[in-house]
Amino acid sequence: MIEIRLHGRGGQGVVTAAELIATAAWEDKIYSQAFPTFGSERMGAPVASFVRLNKEKPIRIRSEIYEPDYLLVQDPTLIGTVDVFKGLKPGGTVIINSSKKPGEFKEVPAGVKVLTFPATDLALKVLGRPIPNTIMLGVFAAATGLIELPAIKRAIDERFPPEVAEKNKVAVTKAFEEIKGGAS
Repeated sequence: MIEIRLHGRGGQGVVTAAELIATAAWEDKIYSQAFPTFGSERMGAPVASFVRLNKEKPIRIRSEIYEPDYLLVQDPTLIGTVDVFKGLKPGGTVIINSSKKPGEFKEVPAGVKVLTFPATDLALKVLGRPIPNTIMLGVFAAATGLIELPAIKRAIDERFPPEVAEKNKVAVTKAFEEIKGGAS
Protein backbone atom coordinates (compact mmCIF):
# COMPACT_ATOMS: atom_id res chain seq x y z
CA MET A 1 0.00 0.00 0.00
CA ILE A 2 1.20 3.49 -0.88
CA GLU A 3 0.26 6.28 1.54
CA ILE A 4 0.29 9.97 0.67
CA ARG A 5 -0.30 12.95 2.93
CA LEU A 6 -0.99 16.42 1.57
CA HIS A 7 -0.52 19.62 3.55
CA GLY A 8 -1.72 23.10 2.72
CA ARG A 9 -4.03 25.84 3.82
CA GLY A 10 -7.77 26.15 3.46
CA GLY A 11 -8.58 27.44 0.00
CA GLN A 12 -5.56 25.88 -1.74
CA GLY A 13 -7.43 22.80 -2.89
CA VAL A 14 -5.71 20.25 -0.65
CA VAL A 15 -8.87 18.16 -0.27
CA THR A 16 -9.62 18.37 -3.99
CA ALA A 17 -6.03 17.31 -4.78
CA ALA A 18 -6.41 14.16 -2.68
CA GLU A 19 -9.72 13.35 -4.34
CA LEU A 20 -8.19 13.87 -7.79
CA ILE A 21 -5.27 11.53 -7.01
CA ALA A 22 -7.70 8.86 -5.82
CA THR A 23 -9.96 9.33 -8.86
CA ALA A 24 -7.01 9.22 -11.27
CA ALA A 25 -5.70 6.05 -9.60
CA TRP A 26 -9.15 4.49 -9.84
CA GLU A 27 -9.18 5.39 -13.55
CA ASP A 28 -5.95 3.36 -13.83
CA LYS A 29 -7.56 0.37 -12.04
CA ILE A 30 -5.78 1.04 -8.74
CA TYR A 31 -7.73 0.77 -5.50
CA SER A 32 -7.79 4.18 -3.88
CA GLN A 33 -9.11 6.13 -0.94
CA ALA A 34 -9.01 9.87 -0.16
CA PHE A 35 -10.18 11.79 2.87
CA PRO A 36 -9.41 15.08 4.68
CA THR A 37 -8.84 16.23 8.21
CA PHE A 38 -9.53 19.75 9.35
CA GLY A 39 -8.64 21.93 12.30
CA SER A 40 -10.64 25.10 12.22
CA GLU A 41 -12.48 25.11 8.92
CA ARG A 42 -11.58 28.53 7.60
CA MET A 43 -9.66 30.00 4.68
CA GLY A 44 -5.94 29.94 5.41
CA ALA A 45 -6.08 27.42 8.25
CA PRO A 46 -3.78 24.38 8.03
CA VAL A 47 -5.45 21.46 6.28
CA ALA A 48 -4.25 17.93 5.62
CA SER A 49 -5.71 15.29 3.38
CA PHE A 50 -4.76 11.69 2.81
CA VAL A 51 -4.64 9.21 -0.05
CA ARG A 52 -4.06 5.48 -0.05
CA LEU A 53 -3.32 3.49 -3.20
CA ASN A 54 -3.14 -0.27 -3.57
CA LYS A 55 -2.64 -2.05 -6.89
CA GLU A 56 -3.47 -5.48 -5.49
CA LYS A 57 -6.45 -5.37 -3.16
CA PRO A 58 -9.22 -3.15 -1.77
CA ILE A 59 -8.29 -0.80 1.05
CA ARG A 60 -9.99 -1.57 4.34
CA ILE A 61 -8.12 0.70 6.77
CA ARG A 62 -9.85 4.03 7.52
CA SER A 63 -7.44 5.84 9.84
CA GLU A 64 -5.36 8.93 9.17
CA ILE A 65 -1.97 8.35 7.59
CA TYR A 66 0.75 8.54 10.20
CA GLU A 67 3.70 7.15 8.20
CA PRO A 68 3.36 8.38 4.62
CA ASP A 69 5.54 7.30 1.72
CA TYR A 70 4.96 10.66 0.03
CA LEU A 71 4.25 14.19 1.21
CA LEU A 72 2.91 17.02 -0.91
CA VAL A 73 3.35 20.41 0.76
CA GLN A 74 1.26 22.99 -1.07
CA ASP A 75 2.19 25.84 1.28
CA PRO A 76 5.84 25.96 2.36
CA THR A 77 5.02 28.43 5.17
CA LEU A 78 3.63 25.43 7.05
CA ILE A 79 7.15 24.01 7.37
CA GLY A 80 8.30 24.88 10.88
CA THR A 81 4.75 25.77 11.93
CA VAL A 82 3.17 22.34 11.45
CA ASP A 83 5.27 19.16 11.68
CA VAL A 84 4.59 18.23 8.07
CA PHE A 85 7.47 15.71 8.05
CA LYS A 86 6.19 13.77 11.06
CA GLY A 87 6.22 10.04 10.41
CA LEU A 88 7.59 10.28 6.87
CA LYS A 89 9.09 6.90 6.05
CA PRO A 90 12.85 6.72 5.56
CA GLY A 91 13.48 6.93 1.83
CA GLY A 92 10.19 8.77 1.37
CA THR A 93 9.64 11.67 -1.00
CA VAL A 94 8.55 15.24 -0.27
CA ILE A 95 7.26 17.54 -2.99
CA ILE A 96 7.22 21.18 -1.91
CA ASN A 97 5.52 24.05 -3.71
CA SER A 98 8.49 26.41 -3.76
CA SER A 99 11.01 28.08 -6.03
CA LYS A 100 13.73 27.32 -3.46
CA LYS A 101 16.22 24.56 -4.10
CA PRO A 102 15.56 21.26 -2.28
CA GLY A 103 18.68 21.67 -0.10
CA GLU A 104 17.37 24.95 1.31
CA PHE A 105 14.79 23.09 3.41
CA LYS A 106 16.93 22.15 6.41
CA GLU A 107 13.93 20.81 8.33
CA VAL A 108 13.60 17.79 6.01
CA PRO A 109 14.71 14.57 7.70
CA ALA A 110 17.87 12.87 6.44
CA GLY A 111 17.40 10.14 3.86
CA VAL A 112 14.33 11.77 2.28
CA LYS A 113 14.12 12.79 -1.37
CA VAL A 114 13.01 16.41 -1.81
CA LEU A 115 11.59 17.88 -4.99
CA THR A 116 10.58 21.53 -5.28
CA PHE A 117 8.43 23.17 -7.92
CA PRO A 118 6.98 26.72 -8.05
CA ALA A 119 3.36 25.56 -8.38
CA THR A 120 1.78 28.80 -7.22
CA ASP A 121 3.74 30.76 -9.83
CA LEU A 122 2.49 28.46 -12.58
CA ALA A 123 -1.06 28.58 -11.16
CA LEU A 124 -1.06 32.37 -11.36
CA LYS A 125 0.16 32.27 -14.97
CA VAL A 126 -2.20 29.58 -16.24
CA LEU A 127 -5.21 29.69 -13.91
CA GLY A 128 -5.03 33.32 -12.86
CA ARG A 129 -5.44 32.23 -9.23
CA PRO A 130 -2.96 31.05 -6.56
CA ILE A 131 -4.39 27.53 -6.31
CA PRO A 132 -1.52 25.04 -6.78
CA ASN A 133 -3.33 21.73 -6.29
CA THR A 134 -3.61 20.39 -9.84
CA ILE A 135 -0.10 21.55 -10.64
CA MET A 136 1.21 19.62 -7.64
CA LEU A 137 -0.56 16.55 -9.09
CA GLY A 138 1.34 16.96 -12.34
CA VAL A 139 4.60 17.14 -10.41
CA PHE A 140 3.62 14.11 -8.31
CA ALA A 141 2.66 12.06 -11.36
CA ALA A 142 5.86 12.90 -13.23
CA ALA A 143 8.11 12.33 -10.22
CA THR A 144 6.59 9.06 -9.01
CA GLY A 145 4.88 7.35 -11.94
CA LEU A 146 2.14 6.24 -9.54
CA ILE A 147 -0.63 7.91 -11.53
CA GLU A 148 -0.76 8.65 -15.24
CA LEU A 149 -1.27 12.08 -16.79
CA PRO A 150 -4.27 10.98 -18.93
CA ALA A 151 -5.99 9.65 -15.78
CA ILE A 152 -5.41 12.97 -13.98
CA LYS A 153 -6.93 14.81 -16.94
CA ARG A 154 -10.01 12.55 -16.87
CA ALA A 155 -10.33 13.13 -13.11
CA ILE A 156 -10.14 16.90 -13.71
CA ASP A 157 -12.84 16.63 -16.39
CA GLU A 158 -15.09 14.78 -13.92
CA ARG A 159 -14.52 17.33 -11.16
CA PHE A 160 -14.65 20.74 -12.83
CA PRO A 161 -16.84 22.59 -15.34
CA PRO A 162 -15.34 22.57 -18.89
CA GLU A 163 -13.71 26.03 -18.83
CA VAL A 164 -12.06 25.43 -15.44
CA ALA A 165 -11.11 21.87 -16.42
CA GLU A 166 -9.34 23.04 -19.59
CA LYS A 167 -7.17 25.53 -17.71
CA ASN A 168 -6.32 22.95 -15.07
CA LYS A 169 -5.41 20.36 -17.69
CA VAL A 170 -3.05 22.87 -19.31
CA ALA A 171 -1.49 23.60 -15.90
CA VAL A 172 -1.09 19.94 -14.90
CA THR A 173 0.44 19.13 -18.29
CA LYS A 174 2.95 21.99 -18.05
CA ALA A 175 4.03 20.84 -14.58
CA PHE A 176 4.27 17.21 -15.68
CA GLU A 177 6.37 18.11 -18.73
CA GLU A 178 8.69 20.41 -16.75
CA ILE A 179 9.43 17.64 -14.25
CA LYS A 180 9.90 15.04 -16.97
CA GLY A 181 12.24 17.52 -18.66
CA GLY A 182 14.44 17.74 -15.58
CA ALA A 183 13.26 20.56 -13.27
CA SER A 184 14.59 20.42 -9.69
